[in-house]
Amino acid sequence: MSDERGWEIDCIDLVELVTGYLEGTLDEERRITIEAHLRLCDGCETYVEQIRETVRVLGHIPLHAVQDLPDQVRRQLLAAFRAEYPR
Repeated sequence: MSDERGWEIDCIDLVELVTGYLEGTLDEERRITIEAHLRLCDGCETYVEQIRETVRVLGHIPLHAVQDLPDQVRRQLLAAFRAEYPR
């Protein structure tokens, strides 16, 4: 399998597809292209590993732990998310 195929996708496009990639819902062609890109791009490889680890860790946090956050912490988190991802 040629890694040259990895240049067929830009990093920003990979970021948009990472959920489907990690969940295994992408078609085979797109999956192969992403995997080739990951072999060529250390930044994207690191990003995918960070997302994979985040999902692994957060998958073990019980819902009540999130619901029981103090109001101030909840407001700070929401403010941080809104600053990072404005509408």
